[in-house]
Amino acid sequence: MTPQPGTEQEKQPPRVSVVVVSRNRVDDLRRCLQSIETSRDRGRYQVIVVDNGSTDGAAQLDGEFPDTQFIRLPKNFGMTKAWNLGWRAADAEYVLFLHDDTRVNPDAIALLADALDANAEAAAVCPVLVDSTGSPAPQLGKLPPTGEWTAAAAGADPAAVVCPRGAAIMARIFFIKAIRQIDARYGQFGCDADLAAEIKRASRKILLIPPARVEHRGHSNYSNLERADFLLGRAVFLGKYYGVGKGIQARIGAVLGTLFSLRLGEFWHTAAGQKIDGTQE
Repeated sequence: MTPQPGTEQEKQPPRVSVVVVSRNRVDDLRRCLQSIETSRDRGRYQVIVVDNGSTDGAAQLDGEFPDTQFIRLPKNFGMTKAWNLGWRAADAEYVLFLHDDTRVNPDAIALLADALDANAEAAAVCPVLVDSTGSPAPQLGKLPPTGEWTAAAAGADPAAVVCPRGAAIMARIFFIKAIRQIDARYGQFGCDADLAAEIKRASRKILLIPPARVEHRGHSNYSNLERADFLLGRAVFLGKYYGVGKGIQARIGAVLGTLFSLRLGEFWHTAAGQKIDGTQE
């Protein structure tokens, strides 16, 4: 029987697909999902968790969040591949990428979607990241990426930004489809900068939406492999947007810099070109 307009059989697509990437932070992930569950218009959101090979019991969350789709990977494939898996599984027009150590305010998702509805020139929007006290947290970076972030300035109106942290960013899925995917040469680090650079290259905007707030716990203790992954990702970025020579120069500089600084664990991973998923760049 063909569904008739206005009947219960008619299924509306979600307004936003929320993609949460997680690895071995089950308590953070639970808090993140709980915050999404209490969001305004929750029934209009599709929630997808891409789990990067967690071994801390994250699988038990299936029962706690029955309306959440879980994509479980056998190992840590990094943020970039998780983003690509997440948006491809999305049914909505907009995708909100979140880190598992975030908590969204009740109105945040709706406010971000409203901003994309109202600003056709924007390919993406982001909330203000705040810490546990509600103060703005490190969020805004530069291109090419440096790994350093500054807090967003106070303001009430939407403002164009260059490179917001990927802890919380909402993008139009058709834009990601237009560039085919987030460049898969990145591992854990680089996907947010690459998306920002593609948006800039297309003469589109990323808007910061101050009324939308997302708490981000963040962490600063990175392993040798993670630090090497960032250096390799930066070299990929420079080679892609500033020429092959710049990429090679950055790669050599990263190897020599870690060697001369006696960061030997980081040096071996960087010299081997080893990304977070164990593959080599």
